[in-house]
Amino acid sequence: MKKLLNTLFVTTQKAYLNKDGLSVVVNIEHKEALRLPVHNLGGIICFGQVSCSPFLMHFCAENGVMISFLSERGQFLARVQGPVSGNVLLRKAQYRQSEQADTAAAIARSIVIGKIANSRTVLQRYLRDHGESPEITAVILRMKHHLANLSRLELNTDSIRGVEGEAAENYFSVFNRLITVPDTEFSFSGRNRRPPLDPVNAMLSFVYTLLAHDIESALESVGLDPAVGFLHCDRPGRAGLALDMQEEFRAFIADRLVLSLINLKQVSRSGFKTNENGAVTMSDDTRKTILSAYQQRKKEIIEHPFIKEKVDIGLLFFVQARLMAKFLRDELDAYPPFIWR
Repeated sequence: MKKLLNTLFVTTQKAYLNKDGLSVVVNIEHKEALRLPVHNLGGIICFGQVSCSPFLMHFCAENGVMISFLSERGQFLARVQGPVSGNVLLRKAQYRQSEQADTAAAIARSIVIGKIANSRTVLQRYLRDHGESPEITAVILRMKHHLANLSRLELNTDSIRGVEGEAAENYFSVFNRLITVPDTEFSFSGRNRRPPLDPVNAMLSFVYTLLAHDIESALESVGLDPAVGFLHCDRPGRAGLALDMQEEFRAFIADRLVLSLINLKQVSRSGFKTNENGAVTMSDDTRKTILSAYQQRKKEIIEHPFIKEKVDIGLLFFVQARLMAKFLRDELDAYPPFIWR
């Protein structure tokens, strides 16, 4: 089993990263602030005005450490990585299967089943912990209906996308009820992005970006092409397969993390700013709180529902990437999505 490595998040503006021996060094105002051996790192994510030396980029590429550059808000900008590894035969199989409508639809359906099932479990856990809610109960029943529809649908990707979109709309229609702090501090009236217009959406978008980074790294590690998906259409510059697999983990990891941070009052409304265009951004302290919580969540251990082994949450992406590869190599009859029990 792959070892869960750390991700280095650099949020201090004007920080400079360089190589020193076998270590990555973070310099702030020309003084060394942090030193980490490269073998302890799985990736580096730089937010805003953070720069790296060419020697460090080369060093990280040689050692399989992906460097990603994001805006301060968390919008992806660029990445530096080494040569693509993996079996060329696996990628060729992936390309062939993506062109076969029935196979692509079957994978898309499995992914959407995982997404809806996990979203429903988040709602069910809320009822278990906080008591009955007619509105949430009604959405749980609609989720059950969506899952039943997916089992009856003909293999048509457009129809599957339609079910996924309707289920997401249902889920987010009651998301505000999962927030237990006063409405004056955090309120959620619906999903919005580019830019996010409230603190909840700002946090959701930020953690979704972190998820996508980790999933893309996992796909690369097993030799899959993150750009060629089955649920998301191919588009230049978009990691379609990473976005596909992200759907399985949105509710289980990202949504639950954001709700925990809000409900446990680990973030406050004062940690967000509304800009002139209506976009909501977070302070450095709030961003660091979220990053720390995300790292801690990845260290938690659960039993994987398919392989029946205990796994760090941060390694679930690698397990799912391997299961996808096994299916594409005809070693499994179907792709088994991650479904939280």
